[in-house]
Amino acid sequence: MIQVKIAEPQHFEKCMRIFKKACQKDGFMMELKDRRFFIKPSEKKRHKGKKK
Repeated sequence: MIQVKIAEPQHFEKCMRIFKKACQKDGFMMELKDRRFFIKPSEKKRHKGKKK
């Protein structure tokens, strides 16, 4: 779980930027994109072979 501690007087936009950076650093957004659709194991193997 991603937690962002902020000081009281910070603006909402700045807090959102800090949160987005934390999500990117953790790899959370990439995992969401990967799990968006189900991919069969055979298709995963095929895609891994093409990337190399």
